[in-house]
Amino acid sequence: MGADRSYAYGAAAGLLGDLLLGDPQRMHPVAAFGRAAGRVERALWHDHRGWGALHTLVCAGGATALGVVAARAVRTVSPGATGSAALTAAATWAVVGGTSLAREASAVGRALERGDLVAARAWLPHLCGRDPEALDADAIARAVVESVAENTSDAVVGALVWGAVAGVPGLLGFRAVNTLDAMVGHKSPRLRRFGWASARLDDVAGWPGARLTAVLAVLAGDDPRGAVRAWRADAHRHPSPNAGPVEASFAGALGVRLGGTLSYGGRVEHRPVLNGTGRPVQVADIGRAVRLSRRVGLLALGVTVAGRLIGRGRGR
Repeated sequence: MGADRSYAYGAAAGLLGDLLLGDPQRMHPVAAFGRAAGRVERALWHDHRGWGALHTLVCAGGATALGVVAARAVRTVSPGATGSAALTAAATWAVVGGTSLAREASAVGRALERGDLVAARAWLPHLCGRDPEALDADAIARAVVESVAENTSDAVVGALVWGAVAGVPGLLGFRAVNTLDAMVGHKSPRLRRFGWASARLDDVAGWPGARLTAVLAVLAGDDPRGAVRAWRADAHRHPSPNAGPVEASFAGALGVRLGGTLSYGGRVEHRPVLNGTGRPVQVADIGRAVRLSRRVGLLALGVTVAGRLIGRGRGR
């Protein structure tokens, strides 16, 4: 039980560090990984799925292996639970991004509340890759709510799930996969084949966290029945197998309508409407989405830690 308790204490401390401090301001490990992955991409890029799979293996496998080495080194140097708990806390703080997500979303919300559409458009790329110039205030608010929902799964819950399953290697590996998908997993002409492996691996790795996020949004939201109804009716219509359940459950929980036409890098997409009976997103819904995201993150910590303790106990 010592190792499981050290994980529980470390994960809780790491999430608390994120809540109090946000992401590290200097020498962020995820940013360092992104720079390294970019160099590997430049060395390996070919318009071919095989080369993209190699890029994914080198980068995601390297991050996971680093977690394995670090965990073993800490157990060797500090055989007690303290060292492992400290390493878990540091890894959790590094990979979880709930507070930064809330800060970025709130910054856009404050700009919209002031009526400063120029500032809101300038800040939106901090959250998502949409083209902001053609968006009015309500469309920006909708984009922010959708981004908060999706990133609650990607930046918080998914990491906690894989941390509970595989400890520090799981935390680092999941964040590496998620970062690679953001870097090369989109369908631009240059990356359509090269980024295929990263995108598919992210779909697989994100599956359990997305479903847990959707369940917790049902439990933590203002309208549980509406969240379940939107999830069941609309999630499968979304082009992403993981964003669909998360965004649909958030839409139902908040009583708003998400989805519709959007633009990425000059490419227009017509996505299905989620929770079509809901009202259009308003600026005030940004704050509601952020609060829901925080509740989901805290519940996810409890659920994943409990799951690890119960699962390991039964295994023994």
